[in-house]
Amino acid sequence: MKLTLQSLHAEHGAIKQISTLIGANAVNISDTGHHAWRCDNVALPDEQKAQLDATCFSAGIDYALQPPDVKLGDFKLLAMDMDSTLITIECIDEIADMQGLKPQVAAITEAAMRGELEFNESLARRVALLKGLDASALQRVYDERLQLSLGAEPMLAAIKAAGIKTLLVSGGFTFFTDRMKAKLGLDYAHSNVLEIVDGKLTGKVAGGIVNADEKRNTVERVCTELGITTSQAIVMGDGANDLNMMKIAGLSVAFRAKPVVRAQASVALNFVGLDGILPILA
Repeated sequence: MKLTLQSLHAEHGAIKQISTLIGANAVNISDTGHHAWRCDNVALPDEQKAQLDATCFSAGIDYALQPPDVKLGDFKLLAMDMDSTLITIECIDEIADMQGLKPQVAAITEAAMRGELEFNESLARRVALLKGLDASALQRVYDERLQLSLGAEPMLAAIKAAGIKTLLVSGGFTFFTDRMKAKLGLDYAHSNVLEIVDGKLTGKVAGGIVNADEKRNTVERVCTELGITTSQAIVMGDGANDLNMMKIAGLSVAFRAKPVVRAQASVALNFVGLDGILPILA
């Protein structure tokens, strides 16, 4: 297997410690964005993998153990969650902040992302708290609070240069996904529609809810449309409602994710940016 190590700030001593642990030489493959190293022909028993995981996490280092022949060009679709993945915020929490209800809504969001609450129920409860809010709050959140996650732009530039299509599939709202699709030149976007009547949020979602099953179905639909298999898709997410679509991907990436998601993903990026997938697939 090929082991890729990445960090924004790791010291050489930490990399040497890991090299000693796995009995392999770490070759510096750094670019100008961050520090990256590669170790070839790595074979680790489960006990050593657990030790590697703990050592890397405590040192602020991301690692990926992948077959050496897996390259970016093997993939034809990148599917991304939006909130806390492509962007740094949970939009619904910031909308709620306009009502002075962010703590209540954020607590429900966190429980849902950890997999402790069924997503449909959690979304309905959170959206209901927004009833009566002026719809202009959505534009304020977009203008004042929405930011791309670290490494999003270089990642998307490389993805597009490789001819890979892009899908933004979110349990969030079309107000934001439509704008991100247009701004970033994404190919597809699918999310929930907030019901607005007379310029006010009604506290309801219009139409079906984009939950874990619908996220998976969306990835499958887009793959079918493109004439590819789901094994040719990279899927990125951070919460429990992303797991269904991540399970069918050729490469699943947990970004700043909850423990339940990190444990099941092919790759976890806890410290570097979204462009951390590029050295892994170089």
